[in-house]
Amino acid sequence: MSNLTTSFFQSLARRGHETLLEDATGTIRFDLTHEQGVDRWFVAIERGNIRVSRDGGKADSVFHVSRATFDRILAGQSQMYPAWLRNEVTTEGDQRLARLFVRLMPAPPEAHHPRDFGRERRRAA
Repeated sequence: MSNLTTSFFQSLARRGHETLLEDATGTIRFDLTHEQGVDRWFVAIERGNIRVSRDGGKADSVFHVSRATFDRILAGQSQMYPAWLRNEVTTEGDQRLARLFVRLMPAPPEAHHPRDFGRERRRAA
């Protein structure tokens, strides 16, 4: 199992509540394929409260992606939406829930928060 993947889901579980998902309720399953099989992660969201587990029941939304692609996304070497468009990531079920979850994916390492970017520009001027 990938350290990036494990770290991502563990940090997600530690968040407990995510304001970006306060309008969301449902369970998302991640099927991460690799040479030895499939790693499954379940993320249950209840009005912003997040629980993560390795086993679960029925999922409202399912992401299908190779573990290598998911690791590249987590490392900031790729992004979820472009990978989705390239069909490297596929989803089934509740698409709204899937799109909401993508907000939690890490930004590329060189990304700046708009406020920080504005402050840097003002200092440079």
